[in-house]
Amino acid sequence: MSTDRSEAVRAGTSLYTRLPFFYGWVVIAVAFVTLGVGVNARTAFSLLYPPILSEFGWSRAATAAAFSVGFLVAMVLSPFIGMAMDRSGPRFLIPAAAIIMSIGLVFATYISEPWHLYATFGVLVVGLNVVMSYIGHSTFLPNWFDRRRGLAIGIAFAGVGVGSVIVLPWLQAMIDASGWRAASWALAILVVAVVVPLNLIFQRRRPQDLGLKPDGEVAAASGAAARARSDRIVDADWAAIDWTLPRALRTARFWWLCIGFFSALFAWYGIQVHQTKFLIEVGFGRQDAAWALGLVGLAGIVGQIGVGAMSDHIGREWSWTVAALGFAACYGLLLMMPNNPDPVLMYLMVAAQGLFGFGIAPIYAAIPADLFQGKHYGAIFGTLSLAASLGAATGPWVLGFLYDLEGSYESGFQYSLALCLVSVVCIWIAAPRKVRSIGR
Repeated sequence: MSTDRSEAVRAGTSLYTRLPFFYGWVVIAVAFVTLGVGVNARTAFSLLYPPILSEFGWSRAATAAAFSVGFLVAMVLSPFIGMAMDRSGPRFLIPAAAIIMSIGLVFATYISEPWHLYATFGVLVVGLNVVMSYIGHSTFLPNWFDRRRGLAIGIAFAGVGVGSVIVLPWLQAMIDASGWRAASWALAILVVAVVVPLNLIFQRRRPQDLGLKPDGEVAAASGAAARARSDRIVDADWAAIDWTLPRALRTARFWWLCIGFFSALFAWYGIQVHQTKFLIEVGFGRQDAAWALGLVGLAGIVGQIGVGAMSDHIGREWSWTVAALGFAACYGLLLMMPNNPDPVLMYLMVAAQGLFGFGIAPIYAAIPADLFQGKHYGAIFGTLSLAASLGAATGPWVLGFLYDLEGSYESGFQYSLALCLVSVVCIWIAAPRKVRSIGR
């Protein structure tokens, strides 16, 4: 019986072991499409936000809080998602989340009170989106690559940018033509039709499930590739530890990453929710504002691949610095716009946010893997994502609250700029370069 099973496994994985490099990129391609649809279904809140405000007349803080509630739910779920990925992988978790998220988009069309928006778009859409978002994919994609980790994750995450150029302008046109409810229904259908079958058929948790090793090596390959990986190790004692969540929690590096991730995602999602409304208010047209959001994603394609690949050559710390300063520049340009709503400033803001700021995403996935990789990595990364999700939840609400309080985004943008700099300091102190070197 066991012999028959072994033969079946060998037969079932023979294609993958003959084409080991190929299947790693199949995983990346599926992640690319899933992120392109899934993350932009969440980002679509920025386009739904103005018509919902106009229809119901709720305060900005109360309406934007739906996004914050969703990220609080994501924050609570993140450790459990990481543990579930360690056990069963993405093949069924991602399709299940896609179905629940689509149900949330449909139910959101029946809202009449703010708490309805929180329960539907907040909990079911933004909250469950964590499974198919950067966080969910970061729990298993690093398993597939070691030497090209930054590049591979950057390519997968660039799907968000491609999706934003396709999905967001299409969605805005549908909102203008048929209303936000019809757009929400269409988005729900798109999520189910694309995400569910791709992941059920192709996605896997780690290369070992198919008889492979990271970077497309077959399990029976010579020790040359393993020696290449070991050459990257700077701190052999640290790298030799069988990292579990309790062990990681007892290190200072874990907590510096928490602060750095919180600060960076506060800045990222604060502007993502409020950007469209801000641009409209300072004098840009609705379609121009929607295109700006899409162009950020388009520029993010270059940013995520370029900065991710850069991190494989110059190091995670320097690349994180470049990306975080991109967001800082974005906020600086936004602070200039109320007195000078020049399209040049808007496009510079788009470039800073997309070409540089979005480069945080692949490094965000690569840094914890460089420090804590192992069979319990999903649980460790999921717990780290508590801090990241708290930042993503806090940013939109704080910016909305300060606007309601002061009638301006100025203070919120200033605080966000400062947090970009805080995140840089934290990543340098965490120092992944002192555990695994880059470029060897």
